[in-house]
Amino acid sequence: MVPEWHEAYLDYNFLKTLLRELQLFQQKTRPASKPLGLMRSLTLYRSFSGLTHMRRSPSPHQKELDIENQPILVNSGAQGSETTFLMTAEEGGEYELVYFKRLDDEFNKVLKFYRCKVNEIMDEAGVLNKQMEAFIAFRVKVDNPEGWDNNMEETTQLASDLANSIAALSATTPSAARASSRKVHMDVIDEDQSITIGKQSNESGDESRDGKEMEITEIQEHEKIDKRAKRPAPLEILKNVRFNTTLETPRSTIKGVLNIPNQKDLKFSKDNLKKAEEKLKTAFVEFYYKLRLLKSYSFLNILAVSKIMKKYDKIASRSASKSYMKMVDNSYLGSSDEVSKLMERVEATFIKHFSNSNRSKGMNTLRPKAKKEKHRITLAMGILLGCTISLILALVLVIRARHILDHQGSTLYMDTMFPLYSLFGFIVLHMLMYAGNIYFWRQYRVNYSFIFGFKQGTELGYREVLLVGFCLSVLALGSVLANLDMEMDPMTLDYRSFTELLPAGLVLLVIAITLCPFNIIYRSSRFFLLTCLFHGVLAPLYKVTLPDFFLADQLTSQVQAIRSLEFYICYYGWGDFKHRVNNCSSNDVFNTFSFIVAGIPYLWRFMQCLRRMFEERDIMQGYNGLKYFLTIVAVCTRTAYNLNGSVSWRCTAWTTSIVVTIFCTYWDIVIDWGLFQKNSRNRFLRDKLLVQNKNVYYVAMVMNVLFRLAWMQTVMNFTIFSLHRQAMITLVASLEIIRRGIWNFFRLENEHLNNVGKHRAFKSVPLPFNYDEDEDKDE
Repeated sequence: MVPEWHEAYLDYNFLKTLLRELQLFQQKTRPASKPLGLMRSLTLYRSFSGLTHMRRSPSPHQKELDIENQPILVNSGAQGSETTFLMTAEEGGEYELVYFKRLDDEFNKVLKFYRCKVNEIMDEAGVLNKQMEAFIAFRVKVDNPEGWDNNMEETTQLASDLANSIAALSATTPSAARASSRKVHMDVIDEDQSITIGKQSNESGDESRDGKEMEITEIQEHEKIDKRAKRPAPLEILKNVRFNTTLETPRSTIKGVLNIPNQKDLKFSKDNLKKAEEKLKTAFVEFYYKLRLLKSYSFLNILAVSKIMKKYDKIASRSASKSYMKMVDNSYLGSSDEVSKLMERVEATFIKHFSNSNRSKGMNTLRPKAKKEKHRITLAMGILLGCTISLILALVLVIRARHILDHQGSTLYMDTMFPLYSLFGFIVLHMLMYAGNIYFWRQYRVNYSFIFGFKQGTELGYREVLLVGFCLSVLALGSVLANLDMEMDPMTLDYRSFTELLPAGLVLLVIAITLCPFNIIYRSSRFFLLTCLFHGVLAPLYKVTLPDFFLADQLTSQVQAIRSLEFYICYYGWGDFKHRVNNCSSNDVFNTFSFIVAGIPYLWRFMQCLRRMFEERDIMQGYNGLKYFLTIVAVCTRTAYNLNGSVSWRCTAWTTSIVVTIFCTYWDIVIDWGLFQKNSRNRFLRDKLLVQNKNVYYVAMVMNVLFRLAWMQTVMNFTIFSLHRQAMITLVASLEIIRRGIWNFFRLENEHLNNVGKHRAFKSVPLPFNYDEDEDKDE
């Protein structure tokens, strides 16, 4: 079942509920039947009738009786089916009457939706027809840039390729395909008319008929050759074709702002041919995926009707399924073969033009195999989880056994090494929350892969995310234990530089793996992350998509992790690691960058909102941008208070933080989660909910408010259980990461429900060419 089409499917459970009511009524009104235990045992001794016994065909009289005993009369028309129940006078007939009325409604709903989607598919097939015409002409022009004016064989071959591509896609000749095929057919008709005219002139002439016919035949042959030589009809398509250009790159965006026209003219180069081929290939794969889902939709609904009618016959002791299924088979849902034919033609076109006539390669691309869960992933994840727990216990025992917290150097250690290693804790915690999100998205059938735009078969499951997270935790905890074991040189009592370089080496290792170009360690997911991150850094220069601003929102909850990276640069850049001395807090440059670093993620998100506001003309994006601007002010005032500690900064931090907390809480719950809807049947919630237990939503709203109030620790400077200041900062940052993980689930749930409401199950794929329709109309 396509999750976004859930409401368009036949409601099998609802119809089954109606049949259950009919069954309960029959059980109340009809007497209980006698036990058949003895009769059942006697059937074992019945005579054997043979395996090859042929059934007798019913007599004409028996057929008339069967027709008279039919409980329903099914009428099908253009608007759908209408079933008349003929036995309403019988006891319980009103239940069956309601059942068939609801069944007709459900089937007509399915029929209407299927017809609408088929029409959309056929229109899209017409667009792909025109794209293929331009692509083949462009390919031939690139391969043969010269010699097209007088080369009959090449022109004829190009015309043949175009005709084949048109025939391969036009299953029922949609509008665009009919227009293209009509051009080819008209040329043939014109040639036939010239023959007819020649024959008519021959009959009225004074010369002999045989000689004139031979002369006309020679003239016709010369005319055909001249037409084929002088008529480069397929190449004329390129005159009205331009490249599609969108504001998706910094260069094109800057040109759009400066009103500089982008290059739209066709440049016949192999690079442009390769780009066009990749776009068309992606479009064909997505189009074929749509056809497969539509065919599956038809099959599942026909199967549902068949099963519910068999259940009705069994409960009501009728024989109505045969006549109703006959109507279903003759309907547009059961009899139309446009989708099947179009699938065959798409396969033929894709294999010929994009797979070099290699069928196995082409079908593997069109129908990628579903990703299978691997047992070794679960095994490795379990081993790393056990190692993580063991290392945590070992770390606690080492600290307690050596009384490290009682030493004089414990404070210095917390101020220096704790911020370095807490970075990995933030990343691992965020990955654990994301893995939990994936697990629950799958449980509640949220199509996160489609929403994020992951390439089919490359999306990570929660096991893969946990595997990477536990692997990083093992490396980080092992590095901490090694650091404690190599505390200082027992002879000189000096800190070893190698010991202090362990966290820096681990950061460089993580960065190297993330940027690794080889196809290892989930390269597709790593590049997808880097692409979204790059779009976030250059926010106003790229078109904002959901993965881009979703990642930017995650970074706003990782401010402390970004500050840890700043501390890495200061600690190792100024050489403090050689003597484990922390001079960063007294450095003016470091303090200045503390303001900048704290506001960078919110600034990226603010720029994304501005881009969407001007591009989409949506004032709500302006309000969203105001939210992030106020957050930047609040974060900067809290940072200033932590550095200065004056009363004025404290009051300013309190004021800005309270305003931002109220604004952001309202936006999270009402706008991002879609809760607190007016006139909703679920109090303080929305009408459609994926989680059946409504208390989950109430608890999530309360936790969102409480975790947002964690900023009070930075203003009030209170501690819990006499924790070190760095430990308190880490705890508050962890609460924000947990809050973001909860936000992720309900944010994507709301996005999924919006897609369901609009039946959006496919992503839009950019096409390489754009036809100048205005020029066609003028001609």
